[in-house]
Amino acid sequence: MQRSVPAATEQMIAALIPTPLPRPRPEPAPLPTLPTLSSGAEQAEPVVPTLDIARLDHSGRVSARSLLGLLGWRPGHRLRVDVIDGAILIWPASDGRPLVGARGDLALPVAVRQMCAIDTGDLVVLAAEHTHDLLIVHPAAMVARLLADLYTRLTAGGHGR
Repeated sequence: MQRSVPAATEQMIAALIPTPLPRPRPEPAPLPTLPTLSSGAEQAEPVVPTLDIARLDHSGRVSARSLLGLLGWRPGHRLRVDVIDGAILIWPASDGRPLVGARGDLALPVAVRQMCAIDTGDLVVLAAEHTHDLLIVHPAAMVARLLADLYTRLTAGGHGR
């Protein structure tokens, strides 16, 4: 007697593979409260940084020739990078990484870009503070939020109408 094998109507593999979860873009870091730069003694004039705007290229670099020149940072200059309150702080360090390129560009490490939610093509605001030998990179979205908060306060009383 020949025995027939029942046809499989169901695939067990599909039951074992979970449905992938959607992965939304990470939330931007909270707005920073920037510290007041001081050298210990009271300053007569407030610290005013030199500003520039750049766009992140596909290799994670921003063109910062004028600000790097102001700071005296040349190609191969060794720098240390840190993220504080969603802003990227960059300063010289003998044990840092060479991040200044031959064309006056600055390489932003991928982990730092991810922590600040900066993607290829995004605009950043660069602030050079030459008296402290410091460069701060702000995501444009952060600057827009700071300005929106300021404009909301300025227009709350109906001023300018």
